[in-house]
Amino acid sequence: MRRFSYRSLISEALNAHQGWQRQWRAPDPKPSYDVVIVGGGGHGLATAYYLASQHGITNVAVIEKGWIGGGNTGRNTTIIRSNYLYDESAGIYEHALKLWEGLSQELNYNVMFSQRGVLMLAHNVHDVQSFKRHVYANRLNGIDNEWLSTEECKAFCPPINISQDIRYPVMGGALQRRAGTARHDAVAWGYARGADSRGVDIIQNCEVKGIRRDASGAAVGVETTRGYIGAKRIGVVAAGNTSVVMQMAGVRMPLESYPLQALVSEPVKPCFPCVVMSNAVHAYLSQSDKGELVIGAGTDQYVSYSQQGGLHITNHTLDAICEMFPQFTRMKMLRSWGGVVDVTPDRSPIIGKTPVENLFVNCGWGTGGFKATPGSGHVFAHTLATGEPHEINAPFTLDRFRTGRLIDEAAAAAVAH
Repeated sequence: MRRFSYRSLISEALNAHQGWQRQWRAPDPKPSYDVVIVGGGGHGLATAYYLASQHGITNVAVIEKGWIGGGNTGRNTTIIRSNYLYDESAGIYEHALKLWEGLSQELNYNVMFSQRGVLMLAHNVHDVQSFKRHVYANRLNGIDNEWLSTEECKAFCPPINISQDIRYPVMGGALQRRAGTARHDAVAWGYARGADSRGVDIIQNCEVKGIRRDASGAAVGVETTRGYIGAKRIGVVAAGNTSVVMQMAGVRMPLESYPLQALVSEPVKPCFPCVVMSNAVHAYLSQSDKGELVIGAGTDQYVSYSQQGGLHITNHTLDAICEMFPQFTRMKMLRSWGGVVDVTPDRSPIIGKTPVENLFVNCGWGTGGFKATPGSGHVFAHTLATGEPHEINAPFTLDRFRTGRLIDEAAAAAVAH
């Protein structure tokens, strides 16, 4: 694969950009692979990339029922942070954040990672106490996080309304300066390009219809709309559809799938310097490089596989945002969309083995999947390559729902359930 560089850009500019190659191939599936990854989103592509680059396993197929990045990877609000409460969560999200910081260089692809800071607003006494606890816990884990007063929040993000006579008055906030955003489709394309250049087959429009098991019960391959594909190991990374895929192997997952909505405004000149989150109303806001205000809402209150949600959810979110940022009240919304998030009982992911031999799963990221993409792929690749968990994902087993060793991140995940 030809590398992007200043020299290659100048050369192609003089050549009317006629010499660029396709970003990745479109191969037909082979009869079998060492590893088959079900799901062509960011986590699945990252897993394939690290299997090839870190473990030398290149006989790998990523199979995707639609197109690359057409699921949650292309339907999120691109926020990246690692200020989670518990040691286990802080470990995996901080691992991901460190990988984000060098990802463009690693992939030779600009993922537009912008460390503009994430400010999480407190609106009541409970919020203040909870976020201060997060700040102290993060510092103990060597993760940057700091408490800002109401006036300091205003200084860091001038558009915030700090009037105390609104429904959600700002009583301070927790700021992670190293956090920020990245370009979601560039992340998927960068990992796809990197994996393909190392020999991984990326097979789009290939839906899994069944998981074949041998006489001993071990998984040996997948039935797809493009025929049977054998595999020594299978990794399921299917986000909101994980329960459906795992049921094909007879494995019942502790997951619920909800629609999660987002929307963007008409583009305006740069006016919003950071990412602001409000857990109390589950509203969060940033500005894209195109000038659009990117707004995230909460999950709907009903389970569904639909990529759309209830209008009252977005109405509630916009009401709150208009109070906190009154200068945006006259802006028009450009478009809205939804993703399908898979939520575990403790709001933490599942990464590891399953009761079926040779079948592994990476799921349950809820509303926090995008930020974990590099770290998730890195540790899941280790698990698939060795058959054993990496020390970072070792606590995130499926067995924890049987043993009771839960990692309850409902507050830090900002999931309004």
